[in-house]
Amino acid sequence: MHAATDVFALLRDGRAWTRAELAQTTGLARSTVAARVEELMRLGFVAPVGGGASTGGRPPSLFSLNPRARVVAGVDVGATHVAVALADLSGEVLGTVSTPLEVAEGPEAVLSWAAASVSLLLGRHGRSGTELAAIGIGLPGPVQHATGRPTNPPIMPGWDRYDVPARMQQDHPVPVLIDNDVNIMALGEQRAAFPEVQDLVFVKVATGIGSGLISGGALQRGAQGTAGDLGHVRVPGADDVQCRCGNTGCLEAVAAGPALVSALNAVGVAAEKPQDVVDCVRAGDLAAIRVVRQAGRNIGDVLATLVNLTNPAVVVIGGRMAGAGEHLLAGVREVVYRRSMPLATEHLRIVPSKAADSAALGGAVAMAVEHVLSPEQIESAVRRLAGA
Repeated sequence: MHAATDVFALLRDGRAWTRAELAQTTGLARSTVAARVEELMRLGFVAPVGGGASTGGRPPSLFSLNPRARVVAGVDVGATHVAVALADLSGEVLGTVSTPLEVAEGPEAVLSWAAASVSLLLGRHGRSGTELAAIGIGLPGPVQHATGRPTNPPIMPGWDRYDVPARMQQDHPVPVLIDNDVNIMALGEQRAAFPEVQDLVFVKVATGIGSGLISGGALQRGAQGTAGDLGHVRVPGADDVQCRCGNTGCLEAVAAGPALVSALNAVGVAAEKPQDVVDCVRAGDLAAIRVVRQAGRNIGDVLATLVNLTNPAVVVIGGRMAGAGEHLLAGVREVVYRRSMPLATEHLRIVPSKAADSAALGGAVAMAVEHVLSPEQIESAVRRLAGA
């Protein structure tokens, strides 16, 4: 690894360091550290932050990450909305814009609005296009992370295999990172609410059911990007329930929003959309509470296996149906704590989302920041500087 990368790995945590501290921690010579700090300052990623405590004589200089050196954009594409945020390299959001827009309108309509909104935010906050370092985008469907192309997304007509990065780069020629919405929400939740947690599962319960897995501090996508697809795991006792994927007995078919609407209708309670189920629960309707509690148990059936396999410290329940509150969580906890191994659940927390509606946008920003500050990108920038 390049010496500048070793130095920057320490500086990027936001804490101020002296050259002597950097040399002692990295094992590099002071002259090497001084040269690397100078390179990083020329790139703008590091800045002096005042003097350290003197031990006699001139106080040592302190250096840390310069979060305003560049900006990134995060884009949250939902089924019926699009939101864009501009943030600095610490992840602090500088501004946001959003609009109601159906993803079914197609990629050109959605991405044109997103690209224009990035330009709007740059201008609004006095930043030039050359200061934009990366864009992170979350999409509501399966995505090949390596290529940024959606793959057979069920609610995204016209998006299959569409080159999302290339379209955004027509307006903003920077790296564009794409992932599915649940992975993005897992990142956003972990960064905002559980920064100290290295092993976390985020479960989104809405029209569908999926999860994002963070293990050892890193998002786990799997070989083809489908890691965490809980919605199509078979649930015991549901073999006769048809799922939209073509199989029977899937968790989504018995515990996602549309399934709960049908379950309420079957017992004579009027409901047309998943939000109606949440509203009935909040109003104290006993039939709705029973339906949601059972959905929690079904989700817990699948999560119990996942907990045994991955041993997370925290399981976060989010998505629209999480608005049903403790009744859904109670069902999940009941089964997970009963069926998972005692060691796996001894310190396990199963909690509602704290980031809520901001999780996806925060995760898109975090993905962009991680790319910009990655060792590979810093090394590349240093090489370009040396060749300039």
